[in-house]
Amino acid sequence: MYYIGLDIGGTKCAASLGKIVGDKIEILARDEVKTLPSAEETLTALLPFVEAYKARSGATEAGISCGGPLDCKNGIILTPPNLPHWHGFAIVDFVKKKFGLTARLQNDANACAVAEWRFGAGRGTENMVFSTFGTGLGAGLILNGKLYGGANDNAGEAGHIRLAKTGPMGYGKYGSFEGFCSGGGIARLAQDMAKRCKKMPTCIEKMGGMSEITTKKLAEAAFDGDPFAKRVFAKSGQMLGKGLSILIDILNPEKIVLGGVFMRSHALLVPAMKKEIEKEALGVCAQVCEIVPAQLSENIGDIAALAIAKGV
Repeated sequence: MYYIGLDIGGTKCAASLGKIVGDKIEILARDEVKTLPSAEETLTALLPFVEAYKARSGATEAGISCGGPLDCKNGIILTPPNLPHWHGFAIVDFVKKKFGLTARLQNDANACAVAEWRFGAGRGTENMVFSTFGTGLGAGLILNGKLYGGANDNAGEAGHIRLAKTGPMGYGKYGSFEGFCSGGGIARLAQDMAKRCKKMPTCIEKMGGMSEITTKKLAEAAFDGDPFAKRVFAKSGQMLGKGLSILIDILNPEKIVLGGVFMRSHALLVPAMKKEIEKEALGVCAQVCEIVPAQLSENIGDIAALAIAKGV
């Protein structure tokens, strides 16, 4: 079967054409446009690509992956912080009328969870957690073989859990899971730790100072053996273990799949993460839970939207 995916982001939006057979997916075409202030303008810019996909494949169904909060049941974008002018936009109705496609809407963390469950690292599981660990920290939950959305499609906001009284801010809270375990959070963690050092860490001097710290640069320094950068990732790994222990104990998943920073830097995070899980999580739950990097890296947004098109 052929499906069309729409991956909605704050910087760019992409349309893709995919073919799904069983647990195999193939992206046949992909095009993107810059995200414009108006939802109508942005989606209209994608229309020529979608029309070409329909003519090529006969696809009649679309999946829409977008950052939340969303009203997935009614197909409405609510208040995503990266799409300030899209609030209240009925995207599913627009796609039906403008593109002539039936459509399903899902938040990006949930959509990525479905993608990894069907086509990636979570294949074969009944209970799986996917966590973004990217710019922010969100989670998608597959429970008893189904996507779990909660009472109003906001289940899985693990980044909002406060893990410590103090710490870097993420998701509006100091010491939150997202504050310790996200791209921006790790950079802020490094700033906090550097302020407590008697002298500026060498790796930060090489970056050009506190304002130039990025998680990518820190990872490069840590892989090169810089002791301060390694300590930053060890602290993040410890807090990752603390946060995952909560999910392991409450949800009892077979597998936790982590994207973003974990995909690229898991060697720096895993030792401290495992040590914390051994200390914090129930042994009977931790023993059956495997923690792995996501497999669908480069095209995860496109595959996520196409996975939602197929239905969950």
